[in-house]
Amino acid sequence: MKEKGKLKRNFYSLIVTALVGFAYFYVYLPAINIHSQDFYGFIMLLCIVYTGCMIFLGGFKSHSVKEFISYSWKQVKFPFVVFAGIVIVTVVGYLCGLVVFRASAYSSLMPIRTGDFTEDVAEISMDQIPMLDEASANTLANRKLGELSDLVSQFVVSNTSAQINYKARPVRVTYLHYDSFFKWWSNKKAGIPAYMVVDMVTQDVDVVRLDEGIKYSPSEYFNRDLSRYLRFNYPTAIFENVNFEIDEEGTPYWVASVVKKRIGLFNGDDVQGVVLLNAVTGESVYYDVESVPTWVDRVYSAGLVVNQYNYYGRYHNGFFNSLFTQSDCTTATTGYNYIAMNDDVYLYTGITSISGDRGNIGFILVNQRTKDARYYSCAGAEEYSAMSSAEGAVQQFSYDATFPLLLNISDQPTYFMALKDAAGLVKMYAMVNVQQYQIVATGNSVRQCQENYHDLLIDNQVIEDDRLSESTNTPVGNEAGKPETEPALPEPGEEEYEQISGTVGEIRTAVVDNNTCYFISLAELDSLRYYMLRADENLEAVLLNEGDQVELYYVPEDAAEKIVKAKLGKVVPTVETGETAEEETEQE
Repeated sequence: MKEKGKLKRNFYSLIVTALVGFAYFYVYLPAINIHSQDFYGFIMLLCIVYTGCMIFLGGFKSHSVKEFISYSWKQVKFPFVVFAGIVIVTVVGYLCGLVVFRASAYSSLMPIRTGDFTEDVAEISMDQIPMLDEASANTLANRKLGELSDLVSQFVVSNTSAQINYKARPVRVTYLHYDSFFKWWSNKKAGIPAYMVVDMVTQDVDVVRLDEGIKYSPSEYFNRDLSRYLRFNYPTAIFENVNFEIDEEGTPYWVASVVKKRIGLFNGDDVQGVVLLNAVTGESVYYDVESVPTWVDRVYSAGLVVNQYNYYGRYHNGFFNSLFTQSDCTTATTGYNYIAMNDDVYLYTGITSISGDRGNIGFILVNQRTKDARYYSCAGAEEYSAMSSAEGAVQQFSYDATFPLLLNISDQPTYFMALKDAAGLVKMYAMVNVQQYQIVATGNSVRQCQENYHDLLIDNQVIEDDRLSESTNTPVGNEAGKPETEPALPEPGEEEYEQISGTVGEIRTAVVDNNTCYFISLAELDSLRYYMLRADENLEAVLLNEGDQVELYYVPEDAAEKIVKAKLGKVVPTVETGETAEEETEQE
């Protein structure tokens, strides 16, 4: 009878343990993999549940504590041994992966090559420079969703988006979430009907409607939940990162990176392959990392890339060197950004001394599909110092700079960033020289910003003067023999400039790019538009008064901006009697 009773207790304990285990697995989705710490925690939980059931079902009829312990030990000896074995394996596996013993292995996770910036990073065309960061792209996507009455009441825009190359354009793609469980219930049959593509250059938002809706996403429930669907189809895979991307035909996919532990039992995360999951049909294919299709842009996440570089930077000269002498020890700066090159997306981050000073000694570019990593030696300002410089150049507007993008401008490593207002909308642009971060140029358009930056590089003798000789014609109404330092005006009829005349209505001043600038409005025109005159290029601007008649030259492409860069031509000042200088001369 005792044997029969023990079998019943075992049977019931196993049933309860299986039910608890299934519920835990369904909710928390641990990988069934010996390299996953979650897997060991899952087994330990099962041992505890089984032990508790056996003791509970065995009753508490012992006459002493010693007798109870002896009886309970006989019931739970096997799960206890399993539990203890897991603890031992976990501790040993953790010790085998300690960096103090495996510093060389950690530093070898990411091979680093030295690159040539001017050769590796081509000067990007103005129509290829991304103008938006993730926050700005998400703001535009949310505004676009608000215009769509059939979607806005049922869905919300995801707060994350992935930068990819789509049809040779840098874009961010973002997906929609169900707004609540009940809205999922009413829409689950059709699925999510669209996703959004934000062009990072033009800032246009395209809502891509799907013939068949997305059925697998993070906002689904039960078996269509993205994480659960991946786990049930790949129970042993350790997923490090899942991105939303689209192929060249616009088909939405989830790109799930599968991690392998390369150091000890639990350490040394590295991507060994990728699962591509069709977000509409649920069909999935696994690819080894060497065979990933070229349209996939994000295999290695930013966090993984930065961690692997930090291992290299700290430990490539040994563990104890990183503690004491710290010779040649470096680390990545706290931010990063992305560059689109050669139909791939590269992660950029600055490299600084491990001591945490405010300067960079170089930077790295890492291909997020192949993990090809290159280091470029370039001492200069770290990114947040450059951001402060850009914000200081337009401090009168209280704009916030986005994290910089690294560009090759005139063969110079250059930080490019957008300047945003309090609403998160891009208002201006800034370029800061990496090596000489006091060289700061701003502009209302990217073209204007680049032109200003190019001029500053010449003025500061960073590059040779390649500007064409400008006209030396003296405008009508000015005295002959102007100083040679005064800028020449464009030839009449040049297509690059247009001429405008009017009466000065208002004059404001501000320091831009370390130069005093005069912002004037014309009384006869829109008073909300100002023409910016740099004092170092327009010496007579310092003498302007309200009511003066002026002739200005400006670039037509900037005419839609609130602030337009201009050059000063003819000036006819007012006199105290209210008569113009020309009228006074006639009377004489």
